[in-house]
Amino acid sequence: MQVVNERCAGLDVHKKTVVGCIIVPDGQTGWQQEVRTFKTTTAELLKLADWLRQHKVTRVAMESTGVYWKPVFNILEAGFAVMVVNAKHIKFVPGRKTDVKDAQWIAELLQHGLLKSSFIPEAPQRDLRELVRYRTHLIQERTREVNRVHKVLEDANLKLSSVATDIMGVSGRAMLAALIAGKDDPAALADLAKGRMRNKIEELEQALTGRIKDCHRLLLRLHLEHIDDLNAKLEGEIDKLMPPFDQDGLMERMDEIPGINQITAQITVAEIGTDMSRFPTANHLTAWAGLAPGKNESAGRNRSARTLKANRYLRPALIQAAHAAGKTNTYLGEKYRRLARRRGKKRAAVAVARTMLVIVYHLMRDGTRFEERGADFFDQLKPQSTQLWLTRRLERLGYKVTLEPIETAA
Repeated sequence: MQVVNERCAGLDVHKKTVVGCIIVPDGQTGWQQEVRTFKTTTAELLKLADWLRQHKVTRVAMESTGVYWKPVFNILEAGFAVMVVNAKHIKFVPGRKTDVKDAQWIAELLQHGLLKSSFIPEAPQRDLRELVRYRTHLIQERTREVNRVHKVLEDANLKLSSVATDIMGVSGRAMLAALIAGKDDPAALADLAKGRMRNKIEELEQALTGRIKDCHRLLLRLHLEHIDDLNAKLEGEIDKLMPPFDQDGLMERMDEIPGINQITAQITVAEIGTDMSRFPTANHLTAWAGLAPGKNESAGRNRSARTLKANRYLRPALIQAAHAAGKTNTYLGEKYRRLARRRGKKRAAVAVARTMLVIVYHLMRDGTRFEERGADFFDQLKPQSTQLWLTRRLERLGYKVTLEPIETAA
């Protein structure tokens, strides 16, 4: 095979060690291979970088699981062209039973240009991504704490969640604070309701009649303190890192898409960046995000076409936005409802999420704005088919249908 990279190295990265194999020209006789093992401390990784420079290595490929590749990448990215390789691509190659052979095989594949690099963004985007991902985890942890509050209330025979849609709202928090303070009179607790909740005073009195104990009050206090701590989000720090990515009012233009709010827009930018040149087409981006149908064909028969899990931050955020868009009277909402009738809500949400990502791709690449097509877009797309379908539905209900254009009737 043709040699693409003359001076390259393969790294097999683990938690405590990293095994490196370099392949460099050996005069006129062929190729020289050298294998060394380093620890993953900063001092040892600097020695690894010096070893690579000593042999004039220009390209480095590494295989790693989890986050163990990050310290190595941080040290080497300034002086080498570093590729982080998807372990799945080379996982099932036979004959590799040791870390040394892993590193040698990676180096040989890199030498012949057979490896494809994973998407590793620049340092500013990585910093933004870390904060946005941490905020996602905090939101998930807050949800778990709220569920624990529900559990304590049920254990105390308090059915507040059956009356109040959000027990963490103003009325719910006031009632929980009173319960923690030792009050247990249902009428007094129900009287703490605010706004529209006051229309449910009688229901609240019944729901707040229970058997609350001191242990319940202690648990409620601890859970609410934890929730308050989690509510102190990273919004300020994230806002400081956003300006370089908010070019030409990108965040405002993304917010115009139904279902996408500021948090979803920040997650999208943190995960994919704003430079769409790394994705040749919108299809490449949707496949990378795990929102494109798979392809598994054998002997002329199509097998499973399930989407990949892929990015576990961007994909769930867009699917949640798709469910929100499905409740709107817009093009995306109508598309969601049409697909949900035939394929179910989950498949419809994935399809609409893919459409959203395609729209974002063009907003970033072309600098355009979102144009709403309207909920009647599909009806206007094939008006004769829509007319025939609606006529047949009325005829099946026993009606005789006569159609007359509005202009003629006027």
